[in-house]
Amino acid sequence: MAKFLTGNELNTELEKIFELADEQIHLISPYIKLHDRYISTFLTKKDNPKLEIIIVFGKNEADLSKSMKQDDFNFFKEFPNIQIRYEKRLHAKYYASESTAILTSMNLYSYSQDNNIEAGVMTKVTLLGNLANNLLTNVTGEDSFDNQAYSYFKRVIDQSDLLFHKTPRYDKGTLGTGLNKKYISSETKVDTLSDFFLNKQKTSSRKLQSKNNKINQEEFQKLQTNKIGYCIRTGESIPFNLDRPLSDKAFNSWSKYKDEDYKEKFCHYSGEKSNGETSFAKPIIKKNWNKSKEK
Repeated sequence: MAKFLTGNELNTELEKIFELADEQIHLISPYIKLHDRYISTFLTKKDNPKLEIIIVFGKNEADLSKSMKQDDFNFFKEFPNIQIRYEKRLHAKYYASESTAILTSMNLYSYSQDNNIEAGVMTKVTLLGNLANNLLTNVTGEDSFDNQAYSYFKRVIDQSDLLFHKTPRYDKGTLGTGLNKKYISSETKVDTLSDFFLNKQKTSSRKLQSKNNKINQEEFQKLQTNKIGYCIRTGESIPFNLDRPLSDKAFNSWSKYKDEDYKEKFCHYSGEKSNGETSFAKPIIKKNWNKSKEK
């Protein structure tokens, strides 16, 4: 029987799907960013290689990281039996286990769960429900709602692009029967997402470095502009510049003769009187020379 869900009840029932699943979990959502409450629930499933998790996300074909964050990928890739797939046209949201499914408006995204007005329809499959559905199918020739939904999203999964696939490996034991299989480890058979996120990191790092270099250069130029010096002839404040330690007016006057050793009145670094110790060639008095190197 279908049940309409909203608000906290929708979040609670979705969490129960993850909590009670033993065989399969299907997460179909354009955007994936796990809420903390779901992370805690999934962690209890991390040691169950028999639980197959299939994730399909979508949108943002030019930059997949806008639809699935690297932290969430790093979290999911540690599970022993998992597929992560991509479908660029995906807009629907569907979450299911072997016994329960929710068709909803809500992305598997923490912001959506905390802030948006969302709704969904939940169906549960039981032995009695299966028998009733079979009878209904035989009489009316129509399939049940949950079977139609499952079949539709199974096609979505099959037609999506496989980006990550990790499967469990078993030791079949001496009898070689399914019941006697012992889990050994898991093997990653497909992984294009790790390379994607690695390249994304490198690109972001280069952009950041380029931005920082630009900022550093701009700051350097700003500091250069803001460094204060003093005209060696008039003592007025001017930009600090050893190549031109004169104000515009004083420089025009000096340019008539261009005598670089002509004795001037002030220190270009400190503005104090130089008593003839400074000149165009030596605009800083000796006691200030070491200090002026920093400027």
